Amino acid sequence: MPKTISMFDIAIDNVSMAELMPKLKFGGVVFTPNVDHVMRLRHDVGFRDVYRSATYRTCDSQVLMYASRLLGKPLVERISGSDLFPAFCEHYAADEDVKVFLLGAMEGVAAIAQERINSKVGREMVVGVYSPPFGFEHDEAECDRIIEMIEASGANVLALGLGTPKQERWIYSHKDRFNQVKLFLAIGATIDFEAGNVQRAPKWVSDTGLEWMYRLLREPRRLWKRYILHDLPFIWVLLEEFIKSKRQPTVERAGSPSN
Repeated sequence: MPKTISMFDIAIDNVSMAELMPKLKFGGVVFTPNVDHVMRLRHDVGFRDVYRSATYRTCDSQVLMYASRLLGKPLVERISGSDLFPAFCEHYAADEDVKVFLLGAMEGVAAIAQERINSKVGREMVVGVYSPPFGFEHDEAECDRIIEMIEASGANVLALGLGTPKQERWIYSHKDRFNQVKLFLAIGATIDFEAGNVQRAPKWVSDTGLEWMYRLLREPRRLWKRYILHDLPFIWVLLEEFIKSKRQPTVERAGSPSN
């Protein structure tokens, strides 16, 4: 089985959750590509550079899982950020050396997630949280303060729930300034899920590839542009990729997305 599957100019790691978990002990950067990421990468050259920096890219979309099969490059497992993070906490629950900082979500939400996670794992795994103000990524002094806060907490894992592309860009721009943090996880709405602030789609909805519709129906005003205007053209992108796959022999690439 190839360890990397190249689709839509993204090199996606073809690993199971069980294979990935022990590797995370050694650090790195984890992004979880989905249809929204695919569409952004087609038009945003800067975001492609950000994506190249990731150590691991795991599939965060049942739609992309279906696409991988259609293109003759089946991925072994979907590993979304909202599944990855709780699995990570469970896997390292007894490892006192693993300490997590949560960056993101609305004021007070991350603190609830911290309490619930620590109660679940039976120790103080999440050692700090912070909900940054809107536009903080453009405030150099605020970013400096956040880095100092995270370093002072003793955390060696930073989980960011800032949304795409903000969380990925922030990791890319600031990861080399950390001394203590070795693992960076871009986990989107997962902090809200862990706090119970937002309800996840039922498993059967996710497994059928309809989670996007579930989220759209729950938050139409916030998400309609993303799913209808921005992501719906993915159908044509998939068709284009399918035609291309039939015209050329399949070549697996171990590298990052190309320009």
